[in-house]
Amino acid sequence: MLQIKTPNGDNKVLLHSCCAPCSSAIIECMLANGICPTVFYCNPNIYPQKEYEIRKAEAIRYVQNLGLDFVDADYNYEHWRNTMCGLENEPERGGRCLKCFTLRLTETARYASGHGFSVFTTTLASSRWKSLEQINEAGRHAATLYPGTIFWEQNWRKGGLQDRRNQLLKEYDFYNQQYCGCEFSMKRLDNVEKSSEQLFSECK
Repeated sequence: MLQIKTPNGDNKVLLHSCCAPCSSAIIECMLANGICPTVFYCNPNIYPQKEYEIRKAEAIRYVQNLGLDFVDADYNYEHWRNTMCGLENEPERGGRCLKCFTLRLTETARYASGHGFSVFTTTLASSRWKSLEQINEAGRHAATLYPGTIFWEQNWRKGGLQDRRNQLLKEYDFYNQQYCGCEFSMKRLDNVEKSSEQLFSECK
């Protein structure tokens, strides 16, 4: 198991969670190192709402099974969509992703500041599809807005956590989404699938 500790040695952490599969190995690792996470589910980017509810239910199922606290932030897709206005055509890992991370982690820092958490971190840093630099930039910025909070810049991709994530995914039979959650990544996935189908049809 990966050996970790928080930046200030605190054993209580607010963990922003994007989904159950990405959270599972991270939470397990924290608990093994004597760190108790409270899971903060703040993902107004997820579209459509049915997808949001499925992912949230899976996150709750896992967290409650471990006896941990789960905080459900409001689902305000309209606010998220308005915040992304003008960035619709940005590529993955572009300006839209940075703004999305900043919005969600700022809300995480706000909650941390008001509920006695000095440290917050995010499971977003476990995905190889996302820019770790952008995530850390967003987290650091969020912490500056709420003095007394620290963003924990942990790289959750290392230490065997990816392999353990895949094991837990099978053990818990998690719903495993195929896109990050936002309507833009969903459209990109649809385009890729349509292109693959067309190519397959042409090869037949």
